[in-house]
Amino acid sequence: MTEAPTDLAEEVREQVKDRGSYHGVIDRLNKASVDKHWEAYVDIPWDDPELQIDPNDPRWILGEMDQLGRTEWYRSQPVEVQAQIGLWRVATAMKIGLQFENLLKRGLLNYAYWLPNGRPEFRYVYHETTEECHHGMMFQEFVNRTKMPIRGMPRALTTLAQVAPWIPLVNTELFFIFVLGGEDPIDYVQRKNLKGGHIKHPLEEMIMKIHIAEEARHISFARHYLKHRVPNLSKGRRRAIGIASPLILGWMARIMLSPPGPMVKRFNIPPEVVREAYKDGAHMDEVSDSVGKVRDLMAELGLITPVNRRLWKALGIWDEPKARRTSGPRRAAKAA
Repeated sequence: MTEAPTDLAEEVREQVKDRGSYHGVIDRLNKASVDKHWEAYVDIPWDDPELQIDPNDPRWILGEMDQLGRTEWYRSQPVEVQAQIGLWRVATAMKIGLQFENLLKRGLLNYAYWLPNGRPEFRYVYHETTEECHHGMMFQEFVNRTKMPIRGMPRALTTLAQVAPWIPLVNTELFFIFVLGGEDPIDYVQRKNLKGGHIKHPLEEMIMKIHIAEEARHISFARHYLKHRVPNLSKGRRRAIGIASPLILGWMARIMLSPPGPMVKRFNIPPEVVREAYKDGAHMDEVSDSVGKVRDLMAELGLITPVNRRLWKALGIWDEPKARRTSGPRRAAKAA
C-alpha cells in the first residue's frame, strides 16, 4: 500500500527549447509514474470505519468558498439537508470527472494507436491511461457508497461528448487543449479547497490528494506537448485552434463548476437561489480563474489574437494573461 500524498504535487514546468528537452520532460514523467502511483483498491482502505460515508455527516456541509453554501437559503436548511446537498455536489463532481476521464482515455488510446515505434509519448500515454483507470474506479466507488442517484453529465451533453475521443485523429493539439479544459478546472477547485481547509471528510481528502498528485503529471504532459507542437503549426491550424480553444474551455469549465440539475430538483432549490449563487460576478470570476493557467499557455503560444480575444470575453473567461498583467486591480484588467 502506498501512502496518500501529504503535500500537493506541482506540475513540471520547463522550457521546451528543442526535441531533446521535450523528451527529457517525458522521461521525467515516465519515471515519476513508475516511482509513485496509487491503485484504487489497494491504496484506499474503503472499509476503514473512519472513511465511511454518512449522508447526514455535517462534514459534508458546504463552506463559505462554495457559491451555494454562501446563500441564506442554504444556511437556513436543516443540518442534514445541508450535508446531503454537500455530498451530492462532491459525488456529482466525481461522476463528471470519471465520465470526462473515460472520454480522455479513449482519445489517448486513439492517439497512441498511430504512434510510430520508438516514440516516448507511447509509454507515457499508457502510464496516464492506467492512472486514469484507477481514478475512474475510485470516483465510482465513492459515488456508489453515497447511495445517491448521481447522474453526472446531462444526457444530451453525454451524447455530444462522444465526439471527443475522435479528435486526436483529426487534430492532436486540439485534443490536448480539450484535455486541459477538463483537467485544469477540476485541479483548480480541488487545490483551492484543500489549501483553504474546506475538505473535512478524510475519504474525500485522500481521493483528492491522490488525484492531484497524478493529474499534475497529466497536465504537465499536455502542456509540454502543446509547447513542443504548436509553434511549428501552419498559420491556418494555429488560427483554428485559437478560435476553438475558448469555446472548449468555456464549455468545459461550466460543466465542472455549474450546479447539477438533478440536485436542484431533488432539494427544491428555488430558481432565484440558483441565479444568486451561479449567475453573479463572483461565480463568473471563479469560472474564469479555473482556466487561468490554460489561458496563460494560449497567450504564451501566441494563440490569443485581437479577434478571438472577443470570444474569450463573450464567454466570460477572459483575464489578462500573467505575462501582460499590470499591477492594477483585477476588475480593471478584465474590463480592458
